[in-house]
Amino acid sequence: MGNFNFDILSVIIGVAVGWILFYIKHFFAMRKCKKEIEEYKGHLNRQMQITQEGSKALMQEMEKLKRENENLRITVKTLGQKPGRSELRLLNVYDSALRKMMLKAPGFSSAWEMALQEAEREYEENEKGLRTVIKKVFGPSISHKHNEEGEKEK
Repeated sequence: MGNFNFDILSVIIGVAVGWILFYIKHFFAMRKCKKEIEEYKGHLNRQMQITQEGSKALMQEMEKLKRENENLRITVKTLGQKPGRSELRLLNVYDSALRKMMLKAPGFSSAWEMALQEAEREYEENEKGLRTVIKKVFGPSISHKHNEEGEKEK
């Protein structure tokens, strides 16, 4: 019977030692996982701060550009309303329309009206800046080259 008690006692001690070793291993594993989670939290926090600062800078730049755009739009409107500007605009439209009419069909009033409307559209595009951007990107327009060739033939 003594051997039987010793066997039971050794099994109980083995289980207790195993449980203690498992608990110690589990303790170190949990500590390692917690440390890793803290590192990930710190990394995530840094990334979020960087993203937030970048977004803030972009929003500030966008607001600045909106204000500049509005100021420029107001300046263009103001300059367009100065005395003599409307007459100058009309003169430029008529000049352009006359040149186009001479090239297309001299002597016809319908051609004059078409040329006048086309010249007004072009002048408005120039005022908006669309044609100047296109000219900068693509160089002189084909219609401008065509006008010059027509004048050379005369």
